[in-house]
Amino acid sequence: MILSNDLRPGRKIELNGTPYLVVEYQHHKPGKGGAMVRTKLRNLRSGALVDRTFRPDEKLSPAPLEERRAQFLYRQGDDHIFMDVESYEQFGVTEKQLGEAGAFLKEEMEVTILFYHQEVIGVDLPIAVELTVVETEPGVRGDTVSGGSKPATLETGATIQVPLFIDVETRVRVDTRTGTYMGRA
Repeated sequence: MILSNDLRPGRKIELNGTPYLVVEYQHHKPGKGGAMVRTKLRNLRSGALVDRTFRPDEKLSPAPLEERRAQFLYRQGDDHIFMDVESYEQFGVTEKQLGEAGAFLKEEMEVTILFYHQEVIGVDLPIAVELTVVETEPGVRGDTVSGGSKPATLETGATIQVPLFIDVETRVRVDTRTGTYMGRA
């Protein structure tokens, strides 16, 4: 069991049979009355944010999450097929379970998959990935590094904003947390 005073951002807890991730934590002591712990929790199944207040001595249970390293193999319809790197077991993950991570998923990429009671609830990608630009407007003479930006479609199908000097077949680094251009690879 975890005391609510021991909650910190990044901690995973279970409330009413649902796993939550602590996003924000604040110990609050009003002038009158007892102290309380205010939290902002992310539902790991739906992604919804919830504000929840606990008493300091309230006991919470940790979420029974399992993390497994897996390699992305291929897409099959709406499913993405992964292979567990330890047991070599193959399993499918739907678009809904992948969420935004599917936009930057490339074949042979290793990821961490979160399981909650044998159910996939999330995929953690590396912080940065290198992808090739397959479609973008041509650069115009006089474009500079500090200039504007233009949309570019990557090999995975994702569209991001890149500087004007980036051309087709250029390899770029993308931040998977925000979906933004980081630089040339």
